[in-house]
Amino acid sequence: MRKLDLTHDALGFLKTLPPKQFRQVVSKAFELMANPEPQDSKTLIGYDYRTADIGEYRIVYRFDRDFVYVALIGKRNDSDIYKRLKRKL
Repeated sequence: MRKLDLTHDALGFLKTLPPKQFRQVVSKAFELMANPEPQDSKTLIGYDYRTADIGEYRIVYRFDRDFVYVALIGKRNDSDIYKRLKRKL
């Protein structure tokens, strides 16, 4: 099974979530370790990243044989997450 690697930004966002949403997002991140390409995930055009939605949140990540790298977590209906991704790269 792959290991989970969270960026400082993703970890910081997780710390701001209420307990219920925190559990939902973390559960989804752990699911990505076993299956990094679930049916509800999409490849971001022009990037080497995928997105997975959980409730009102979106996880931006990439993976290889050993790791799932979670770059960002943010609100699903907020385009700010894509602006943050663009600045990060």
